[in-house]
Amino acid sequence: MKVIAVFPQGLEMEGAKELSLHGAQQVKLRRGLVEFQSDMACLYRLHLQARLPFRFLREVARFPCSDPRTLYLGIQRALDWHSWLPPSLSFRVDVSGSTSRLNHSHFSALQVKNALVDFQRQCWGKRSDVNLGDPDLCFHLHLNNGAAILSLDGVSGSLHRRGYRAAMGVAPIKENLAAGLIGMTSWESSLPLVDPLCGSGTFLIEAASLALQILPSKNRTFLLKNWADFDSRLWEKELQLAAPPENKKINMPLIIGCEADEEIARQANANVCAAGLQKVIHIKIGDFEDLRMPDKKGVIVCNPPYGKRIGRDTDLSHLYIKLGQFLKTKASGWDFWMLSGNPSLSAFLKMKCNSRIPINNGGIDCRWLHYAIH
Repeated sequence: MKVIAVFPQGLEMEGAKELSLHGAQQVKLRRGLVEFQSDMACLYRLHLQARLPFRFLREVARFPCSDPRTLYLGIQRALDWHSWLPPSLSFRVDVSGSTSRLNHSHFSALQVKNALVDFQRQCWGKRSDVNLGDPDLCFHLHLNNGAAILSLDGVSGSLHRRGYRAAMGVAPIKENLAAGLIGMTSWESSLPLVDPLCGSGTFLIEAASLALQILPSKNRTFLLKNWADFDSRLWEKELQLAAPPENKKINMPLIIGCEADEEIARQANANVCAAGLQKVIHIKIGDFEDLRMPDKKGVIVCNPPYGKRIGRDTDLSHLYIKLGQFLKTKASGWDFWMLSGNPSLSAFLKMKCNSRIPINNGGIDCRWLHYAIH
């Protein structure tokens, strides 16, 4: 089957590597997404184990579509709706793209809904409920160049949500982006990891979860279980294969976060506990200048404010100056990775950057900067 995985812009290459690792075939990169071929076992595996995508869209139909009527008829012929959508199941329709006579996503979604419920009334004399928040099935329609692609979403919400982050700091980084950025660093589970401005603790939680092989999907509700061709035996097999060995021992290094704001530090600790990582991650309250670094050299990651959502450039320059001084004084020999959304601020580090990787963080054009600290 043909599947599309949606990623944060800048993570397409890392995402493609992750997809291939889990068995995806014919992987092709696009901006913000990756197309690939998959069998059902691979698709189940990805829903359980993939850390980087926002969602997977499984294509189930493709047909010419130029106006409301061709959309209506195309949807009714797209699948065997007797099997796929009995009135007992609720559904939601998401729409992206447009054509010349279908350029409003709400109207297009309404047309898909009408096609489905009209079919149901003719077949059973009753219809499904539309449930935007918690549907049994989620359909995605993409319109482009006179064609329509109908896909199934395996979950209702975004895959970046792990379930541990009820408490969020100001302008938090999304979990899947944090996981992807950690994957780009030189960090291995044998090395210490430090975040001197840890906020909600997302970098640290994602790194520890990866090292301990904690499934990102343990708190997800899977709509794919409501698909007409859902294979429960295959699903259980993939569940068993995904579970980390119970007796496997992993010697975790020090994973330390520092946060000056006491309330945000409490939020970070709450997130760490919700993720079950309170024995692995240590959140220290106070200024990073007072942080005692581990003796063994490792990796430092950081997502400081850019002046876009929090503060102003003039307020933040001193923070970056202090950060640069701290790194050069206390972290010689370490690798430092920083997500920067403001080049004028990162210049205040007074450090030479080794590499710059373009990343989109919530609509902000950023760079994942790497510094080898001397």
